[in-house]
Amino acid sequence: MGGTPAGGGETTYPEIRDAVRKLCEGFPGEYWRALDREMAYPSQFVDALTQSGFLAALIPEAYGGAGLPLSAAAAILEEIQRAGCNGGACHAQMYIMGALLRHGSDAQKAAYLPKIASGALRLQAFGVTEPTSGTDTTALKTTARREGDHYIVNGQKIWTSRAEYSDLMLLLARTTPRDQVAKKTDGLSIFLLDMKAAKAAGGLSIRPIRTMMNHATTEVFFDNVKVPAQNLIGEEGKGFRYVLSGMNAERILIAAECIGDAKWFIEKATGYAKERVLFNRPIGQNQGVQFPIARAYAQMRAAELMVPHAASLFEAGRDCGAEANMAKMLAAEASWEAANACVQTHGGFGFAEEYDVERKFRETRLYLVAPISTNMILSFIAEHVLGLPRSY
Repeated sequence: MGGTPAGGGETTYPEIRDAVRKLCEGFPGEYWRALDREMAYPSQFVDALTQSGFLAALIPEAYGGAGLPLSAAAAILEEIQRAGCNGGACHAQMYIMGALLRHGSDAQKAAYLPKIASGALRLQAFGVTEPTSGTDTTALKTTARREGDHYIVNGQKIWTSRAEYSDLMLLLARTTPRDQVAKKTDGLSIFLLDMKAAKAAGGLSIRPIRTMMNHATTEVFFDNVKVPAQNLIGEEGKGFRYVLSGMNAERILIAAECIGDAKWFIEKATGYAKERVLFNRPIGQNQGVQFPIARAYAQMRAAELMVPHAASLFEAGRDCGAEANMAKMLAAEASWEAANACVQTHGGFGFAEEYDVERKFRETRLYLVAPISTNMILSFIAEHVLGLPRSY
């Protein structure tokens, strides 16, 4: 390995990985630090990814995309994170569009996918979580009421990232009251919402939420927003299962990002441990410095093996819920372990902005919580894999 603490994933899609790395060279640490200070959106970076075709990796060639499998998208996002950049500004497009790809009509695909692929439209916002429902998606209160050839949407979403910079939102709303359905997962529908049109009509308002990392997070309010009935994706009332089908892809792609983060931290810590000299020897000669980095590397490699396994199941159309969730959990834990080791190795310099460690440290911490928390994954494994009683 030539002394570089790399993983084994580099053997997959080497040309794509090289191209992503070269693109990311144009967006060094100072670019991200400047944005972080102002909590600004990385428009130039997103535009570069769009023009390169990377954000359209999963869109079929017939609609202007690359028609690549999920594992290729995972490689793209991993390399973005490993380069010290942040794919959070645009990664949602890769898994949001899955609902349109799998469940949208031919007319919807023809109308939207080519424009998304070219960058003429951004599909970045995912309106699911609400202040009172949290991870209990079936308890959401945003409603979509059918009136003629439109639906009227009222409600509120929170933790909706990129809403200010997206043209379209994939919106989950209740079309049938919860007390009128046989199962609480019924009666939910998904829509493609034209956010610009909704804002121009005065029914959509967005409030930014300042967080510990620059993630363009917002709260979105819907006040009698009109959505054409033709923007309903799939069948009315089946939106929950459509969203679920995309969540496995989301877990796998987030896991790949975490692997990229872990590699960045490990490489950063290893390099500093070799260069930093105290008491006439590099600090990396001390086992107290070596062992946390080595442990983080071992955890990263173990998690890295899980990601392509989950992706291969997804690509084969097989049930991969357990594997996707485990990949996300293990990768998030590995990246956090690597982040801690990196900060500890740098000592006080780990908190200095110019090293980028503290920025990446804040960014990677998110994935122990979102898009699904570690405890939720453990509960899923306990019930659905091990057959233990459902916990409350």
